[in-house]
Amino acid sequence: MSNSVGVVIVAAGRGTRMGTAESKQYLLLQDKPIVVHTLEVFQQHELISEIVLVTGEEDVDRCREWIAVYKLDKVTAVVPGGSERQHSVYKGLQKLRTTWVMVHDGVRPFVRPEDIAACYQRARQIGASVLAVPVKDTIKQVDGAGTVVSTPDRRSLWAIQTPQTFRLSELKGAYERAERDGYVGTDDSSLAERAGITVSVVEGSYSNIKITTPEDLDFAEFTGRTRGEGL
Repeated sequence: MSNSVGVVIVAAGRGTRMGTAESKQYLLLQDKPIVVHTLEVFQQHELISEIVLVTGEEDVDRCREWIAVYKLDKVTAVVPGGSERQHSVYKGLQKLRTTWVMVHDGVRPFVRPEDIAACYQRARQIGASVLAVPVKDTIKQVDGAGTVVSTPDRRSLWAIQTPQTFRLSELKGAYERAERDGYVGTDDSSLAERAGITVSVVEGSYSNIKITTPEDLDFAEFTGRTRGEGL
């Protein structure tokens, strides 16, 4: 099992930008909850042996029902998350028994199977990997007064996506170190970098969007139709 790969799908957030009473991960996309689309990508991937879904405490029961209805038999646990994303991921990590782990956002249903495979291969080579895309726009660093301080070279800037892939024991160690130090990072790789783990970027796709606003949902419907795969 030295090459076994598990996934923690994080769907515990209660995003407010969607402007709906329902959490974004449970909104319907082509008549199916967004999080189910995301789970299906990993369910169908030959590399993946285990999936742990982390969700809000009040959503655990309906998620378990969907797992049964959609026959997502790689899902070995549905666990309630914590107050921060970081705490939610750590709770998910505790439930995995694989050597490697991918952490993925529940609201990124368009991740491509080949990108999942590429992330895993790069992590095996380097130690850890993150899916990302080059930044298209010119980025300005701005101070508190709104004044431009600098213009970083766009060629060095990448927009980070998920999945992010690590050796499970190393990511757990990075999380435990962050907890001891009272450090809260913006993503899993920031904790890994802080723990001295080398993280490599794998170029992904601009279609691997995180659905957080009504406009994203419109784009997701369009993407699902134009792919012609029925998702």
